[in-house]
Amino acid sequence: MDNLKGALFMILAMAGFAFEDLFIKMLSVNLPVSEIIIILGFSGSIIFLLIGLLTKAPIFHRNLLTIPIIVRTLCELFGALFFVLAIALTPLSSASAILQVLPLLVTIGAVIFFKEKVGWRRWSAVFVGFIGVLLILRPGFESFMPASIFALLAAMFLAGRDLATRAIEVKFSSVTISLYAFLAFGLSGFLIMPFSSEMLLPNSKEIIYFAGASAFGVIAYYSIVIAARTGEMSVISPFRYSRLVFAMILSVIVLSERPDILTLLGAVIIVASGVYTFIRENVIGRSKERVI
Repeated sequence: MDNLKGALFMILAMAGFAFEDLFIKMLSVNLPVSEIIIILGFSGSIIFLLIGLLTKAPIFHRNLLTIPIIVRTLCELFGALFFVLAIALTPLSSASAILQVLPLLVTIGAVIFFKEKVGWRRWSAVFVGFIGVLLILRPGFESFMPASIFALLAAMFLAGRDLATRAIEVKFSSVTISLYAFLAFGLSGFLIMPFSSEMLLPNSKEIIYFAGASAFGVIAYYSIVIAARTGEMSVISPFRYSRLVFAMILSVIVLSERPDILTLLGAVIIVASGVYTFIRENVIGRSKERVI
């Protein structure tokens, strides 16, 4: 395994997702969220369909109708939907910070669905991580933004996606999975059309934003697949948090956002607890290998 290469591609993927989020945020200024989701979802589907045809990846497969694949697709659908809503309705910096709680949610899900044993140290990290989330959300205070709940819902569904991926027994091409993920994302836009404003014809600048979001989204998806295949997950996974760094920088420079001290503190706490969880899992994994 080439951990350096894996880490570099993980950082590239997180930078790609951060730029995609930035373009979505800029598009949401004038365009309804439903239109953004539909266009990005179906444009991404077309790109991965073309890639699949060129690489001869299986587009249709009977195992696509198995429960883990269906659950993964639905979780991808709602996870992406809620996160786009969070980006559109709240500061990009806070939405990105809340999303970083995802690994902690995966830890909880692994205990519930896969009966994994988690010691007090990792439970403590989960608890501390959620304190970080509360610092960002601040429920009950004047600064509380109800729309921030969308970011937390997104993290929950994306954690479900990752857990469903673990349950997939048949090895699928990443192109095939990405194709259906983007297709589900596009279809989710129709679900919120009744609650969105009237669709508009994008102007030339918005077309460029759409192209940028699609390009960075595809680059990010491909990079994270390469990262997963070339590096050890216990080593490269903490580099997922670089997405928050990129998001913070872009939100300050491009969007002129100014995250307050509690948001920054909450982000640091979430990242620290997540990194500790990864390190702890790595230590436990190596201990089991020595016993075996």
